[in-house]
Amino acid sequence: MKIFGFAGWSGSGKTTLLTKLIPDFVARGLRVSTIKHAHHRFDIDRPGKDSYEHRQAGATEVLISSSHRFALMHELRDEPEPSLDALVARMTPVDLLLIEGFKFDPHDKLEIHRPSLGKPLLAREDPHIVAVASDVEIPGLHVPRLDLADVAGIAEFVIARCALSTP
Repeated sequence: MKIFGFAGWSGSGKTTLLTKLIPDFVARGLRVSTIKHAHHRFDIDRPGKDSYEHRQAGATEVLISSSHRFALMHELRDEPEPSLDALVARMTPVDLLLIEGFKFDPHDKLEIHRPSLGKPLLAREDPHIVAVASDVEIPGLHVPRLDLADVAGIAEFVIARCALSTP
């Protein structure tokens, strides 16, 4: 399974880019999954639902299943957040696993950078950033700069970098 990441500061457009890239990869015949890192507390469940009540009662894991999908929720309680490697190990193998966030983990990443946000360029400090996608030119880059609006070009870059073959 090939792994490729998308890193950048909040508001840079990581999710927007991924939601455009995923259909492109799928249309090329690739099976794609994603892992998204959240820096805040989140809940995909809500009070009153059976699964929520199971977790509140103390269950460590709750799996919800239907004929269309299933979801596994794991409560960490007082355990530390799992590493990216531990999370990847739980994923079903696919052709391409896209990682959103985990910007300081050591895997190949594309940085989404918008200078208008006033945040520093991660690529200057992170050797795992293999290219930068931006809405403007960035002088002095030591990695390729991709046009943030060129979704097909970014898809081609990822496919080539991951040495994927498409049907």
